Amino acid sequence: MRIVTRPDFDGIVCAALLKDALNIDKPVLWIEPGEINNGTARIKKGDILANLPFHKNCSLWFDHHYTNSIQDDFKGEFRIAPSAAGIIHNYYLKKFTKNYSKLVRETDRIDSARLTLEEVLRPVGNPYVMLSFTINSRMGDDHLYWDRIVELLRNEDMEDILNDKEVSKRVEAEIENDRKYKEYLQKYTGVEGNVSVTDFRKLDFSPSGNRFLVFSLFPDTYANLKIRNNNMEKGKVILSIGHSIFNRKCRVHCGKITARFGGGGHFGAGSCCCESKIFDKSVESIISVLNKNVEI
Repeated sequence: MRIVTRPDFDGIVCAALLKDALNIDKPVLWIEPGEINNGTARIKKGDILANLPFHKNCSLWFDHHYTNSIQDDFKGEFRIAPSAAGIIHNYYLKKFTKNYSKLVRETDRIDSARLTLEEVLRPVGNPYVMLSFTINSRMGDDHLYWDRIVELLRNEDMEDILNDKEVSKRVEAEIENDRKYKEYLQKYTGVEGNVSVTDFRKLDFSPSGNRFLVFSLFPDTYANLKIRNNNMEKGKVILSIGHSIFNRKCRVHCGKITARFGGGGHFGAGSCCCESKIFDKSVESIISVLNKNVEI
């Protein structure tokens, strides 16, 4: 029995819960949703998929993304919810060796972006938010750190987790990184109507940081469109769309837009990877759809 999930905070909490409830000692397989969508993920019988699209070979599946809903029979649970971790927590509630209620409540808030401006600008005030900001799959294969957080969540309280040598180092680095990321956002973000458009394609690398920071910088907008080159696949770009968490007027389903390009997501956030030429032809229509602000 192997856990297969994605390396974001929700996925890491999913892995911690599943390891505890099912007493799994095998290493977690960390993959991105696109690896299932494009058929490159090697999912085996006995695998437990969490926070990822369904794969016919898996034995258990837990997810909460609107665009991943299926009609097939499966074992596990799918429903629209703030986090996949919350679904797993409810499913195995009587099997855990410790109380994960607060962790799951905070995961719900973080994954569904129910954060305050104070938590976005000064995340050190909330240890769960700060920890989540140290997890960045765009840094590449960071599985040793992801595995470390899984075990820390299972065995330590939050104060001890933040005092862990590697975690505290990441926290300090993230605080400095967000300072630089703010400068990149200010330089490479423009506003078109009610939408902020962040375009990092001119850069040789793709800056990353606090994904909610852009909404604090452009408070009059209700959505952000971010474009960056896919450094792993030449000729492709990665598109992310998100509702502002401070100006909640956007009615457009982000996941439905990105699903048109082979991606997916939630009502409030979605992402995809597509050919640059296809995106170039579609970018103005995407911005137009967001500005019309009509439910789709």
